[in-house]
Amino acid sequence: MFNGLADWWDGVELWLAQAWFPVQFVLVMVVVVPLCLAAAWALDKVVGLFAHKLAPGRDDDSDGSA
Repeated sequence: MFNGLADWWDGVELWLAQAWFPVQFVLVMVVVVPLCLAAAWALDKVVGLFAHKLAPGRDDDSDGSA
């Protein structure tokens, strides 16, 4: 199973490496950029959740000085 997947990936990699540069650029913009944006959004949410759990009093305006 893994040999088939590795062979498929090698074919995709070879096709992409030999593709015309504008095709590579469009594929990066359409595939990689949204994946990176989604990963950054998810990481931001996870870090925000942990920050809220570790320091719950920072966002509270409970001292009444508004």
